[in-house]
Amino acid sequence: MSKKILVLPGDGIGPEIVVEALKVIKRLQDDFGLDVELQSGLIGGCAYDAKGQPLPEETLLLAKEADAILLGAVGGYKWESLDISVRPEKGLLGLRSGLELFSNLRPAILYPQLASASTLKADVVSGLDIMIVRELTGGIYFGQPRGIKTLDNGERQGFNTLVYSESEIRRIARSAFEIAMKRDKRVCSVDKANVLECTELWREVVTDAVSDYPEIELTHMYVDNAAMQLVKAPKQFDVMVTTNMFGDILSDCAAMLTGSIGMLPSASLDANGKGMYEPIHGSAPDLAGKNEANPLATILSVSMMLRYSLGETKMADRIDSAVNQVLDDGIRTYDIFTGGLTKVSTSQMGDAVTAAL
Repeated sequence: MSKKILVLPGDGIGPEIVVEALKVIKRLQDDFGLDVELQSGLIGGCAYDAKGQPLPEETLLLAKEADAILLGAVGGYKWESLDISVRPEKGLLGLRSGLELFSNLRPAILYPQLASASTLKADVVSGLDIMIVRELTGGIYFGQPRGIKTLDNGERQGFNTLVYSESEIRRIARSAFEIAMKRDKRVCSVDKANVLECTELWREVVTDAVSDYPEIELTHMYVDNAAMQLVKAPKQFDVMVTTNMFGDILSDCAAMLTGSIGMLPSASLDANGKGMYEPIHGSAPDLAGKNEANPLATILSVSMMLRYSLGETKMADRIDSAVNQVLDDGIRTYDIFTGGLTKVSTSQMGDAVTAAL
């Protein structure tokens, strides 16, 4: 039976990079027997323009019926003046919450061909392979109460609530441990337990949860030190697990170790392995329509989708090999171009990967 993939191009460069990922999917369908059915929907700013809300009910329904979701990006300058309740990013948060996609996997892998593209010395980042596991449906991004209020003295005050239950912490810890068991069996839990009671509980629960995984080597690190260590000695990490906000920040920091944020895919999974797959780089409105964005993170997100949600490991391996081949051939988009190589557009990179399949 065909698996259903919901395609949500979104805003900014989203439609451009998703088109290139769809080229890859079509080649896998036509030449290698990938049995999937594609559907499309609206999310983010384009959904607000068409439907008056960033996550239309029909999109959420299609997402619930799909086996996996491929997302481009949401947001842009055009919608920044909207009330926060209907900004494009609310569509993405609503999708994560509505599908209970609590486990966000963000790999930071340095392809050897791109060692010179990193801003760090090659010996510091060469061989880098980190998996950041970010809790995605709780924490300060979802906690209540939140808002902006006017105090008695007329001054405005903004407030957000950081909150985690034991069950939320335990399930993301288990997700990280399960992933680490397939890697080097090392997990670093990142918190701020010295000043935040919520993450003091985080550390206690993670420490208790690891008792079910006797082979896992668990360490703890404060988030400020973790940020420093990612830049100082990133290869010390195997799997990192952390809160929603800390994971958001640290994974973007780790992205730049790899040479470009345009290289990094991500997966957001529920308890049963159903997931939403997207590049981590966002909508990049300054690049929209220029045919300059790097589509490799989106193409590699398709690889993660095949591997984690659709059970098509060989197809995923084929995509990974094709990306490596293209990089070996010296083909580069603008963000990873270092001179002496072949600079290509978004569409040309998609064509190159499709040919390399």
